[in-house]
Amino acid sequence: MNKKEILEIRKQFTPENCAITRICGCYVGSDKEERLKFKEAFLSFPEEEAFKYFDIFKKALSGTIGKNLIHMGFPLDRELSGGAHEFLRNLKESKLTDDALVDEFYGKVIESYDFGENYLIMLVHAVYDIPGKAVDGNGMFDASENLYEHILCCICPVALSKAGLCYNPSINSIQDRIRDWVVGEPTNGFLFPAFNDRTPDLHHLLFYSKKPEELQDYFVASVLGCSEVMSAGTQKESFQDIIVNTLKDDCDYTVIRTIHENLNEMIEEAKDEPEPLELGKQEVRKLLANSGIPDEKLKTFEKDYNEIIGAHRSLLASNIAETKKFSIKTPEVVVDVNADQSGIVNILEISGIKCLVIPIDDEVEVNGIAVNAK
Repeated sequence: MNKKEILEIRKQFTPENCAITRICGCYVGSDKEERLKFKEAFLSFPEEEAFKYFDIFKKALSGTIGKNLIHMGFPLDRELSGGAHEFLRNLKESKLTDDALVDEFYGKVIESYDFGENYLIMLVHAVYDIPGKAVDGNGMFDASENLYEHILCCICPVALSKAGLCYNPSINSIQDRIRDWVVGEPTNGFLFPAFNDRTPDLHHLLFYSKKPEELQDYFVASVLGCSEVMSAGTQKESFQDIIVNTLKDDCDYTVIRTIHENLNEMIEEAKDEPEPLELGKQEVRKLLANSGIPDEKLKTFEKDYNEIIGAHRSLLASNIAETKKFSIKTPEVVVDVNADQSGIVNILEISGIKCLVIPIDDEVEVNGIAVNAK
């Protein structure tokens, strides 16, 4: 799913466009025991309460694609009868009216979800009447072309509100505030099926993680049945390992800086594309070659890529690049410059000493105080 498609589904979680037919929920204690279960026709909620639910649902469809929002596919063997994929399909097609099926889903989540505190599992079923697009691709027709039937799951922490004082207008007094158990923003969630090319895609789902490095691998594998994915941090570390393995003892500062500049230039050129820029094995090899790494150093590249990243896996450029800063670190000093100004920092030998050299003008501050740099 690209940004436009995610935004299109997010817009359905508003009073004007609401396509939710049913909501179910299960409150789970820190001891993994079910404390409460509920099921409602969503349109029966008062407006103020519905708004709070909308905020939670939209949050599970927010963040950076590739970091917080991850497109996950189902291996072919897991789409066979009796697997997790069939279970999700049945859950969707039941419109959450099959209590036994919903209870089974809760049990699967409770067994596999790694969370040591209280949390709320919420499931909604919705049917989006997809409008057709105008010829220019901008406007929307009123006429429907297809239906997008889907379920959205949100897993939200439930914690006591902070202690404090409050004003009680009924007795005109400041007093101790009653602490409530408050449902927080979702930590994880998923949308099934995915909404790719503005049509249902039963072979994929969209997974949400508030913290990009906490992907709940066991939950993803056992409940969702999806392929193992690399987190944003793992992608970056793997890319760095590829560079180190390729260059070995010849990890030259100029080459690393050139890789940084070339990668950011590729991201800039692709910024208006609907899909995020991905680099597969051949694209990474080309990037390294164009950055000054000679062919003899790339002899083991394919083997290293297959072992470290995976032969058929690709990396999101935004996950492996530093688009905001260029950072140079020594044991005593850290120098950060704007990403597009990496060329101003050089390593030179002065009087027999290797130095980081940064040209400066007359505007220099030290601890916030302007100093004379002449």
